[in-house]
Amino acid sequence: MIRAILTATCAVLISVMTMSASDLPDGVKVGDVAPNFVLKGTDGKSYSLASLQDMKGAIIVFTCNHCPYSVKYEDRIIALHAKYLPLGYPVIAINPNDTVIVPEDSYDKMIERAKEKGFTFPYLIDPTQETAKAYGARRTPHVFVISKVKKNYIVQYIGAIDDEPQDAAKAEEKFVESAIDNLIAGKPVEPSFTKAIGCTIKWTKK
Repeated sequence: MIRAILTATCAVLISVMTMSASDLPDGVKVGDVAPNFVLKGTDGKSYSLASLQDMKGAIIVFTCNHCPYSVKYEDRIIALHAKYLPLGYPVIAINPNDTVIVPEDSYDKMIERAKEKGFTFPYLIDPTQETAKAYGARRTPHVFVISKVKKNYIVQYIGAIDDEPQDAAKAEEKFVESAIDNLIAGKPVEPSFTKAIGCTIKWTKK
């Protein structure tokens, strides 16, 4: 009897935890105003959309240390920043994971990884996960390309960096590059949405 009660209780708790982890806001769609944020970077500074100053937009990448997909994409993210920063579209990387669940993604480990890889872009921690929720990020990596339209930053592309999560040399469709090239050329972004492929974000269990 006691065992049955404990089993039932555990099942309910697991169900509640699963529901709370999946019951997330939809986030932004292409064409929406990009949500602002104020997050701490590995350099100890705070960053927000206002930090973009005279930039035309940004490549916001939700990523992390531990995810194998994120690791595979690190060099490509570095290359995107090097290519598009001079054109007004810097990378802003954000780690959305619960660092209790994944200690490898802690702020101290982020600092170590940024130094090890030589990140020249801001690498920010989202400790409350509110920024990831506001954007609708679900995986690492998950990209949101934004561009400035009048006084607001508008979401122009959501999804994957390219079509090859394992081997950069085999990528045939470079979605982020295409999106920014089209924005710079004044052309419509097509595709403006793709499926992000990567590790699921580790949400804080309520």
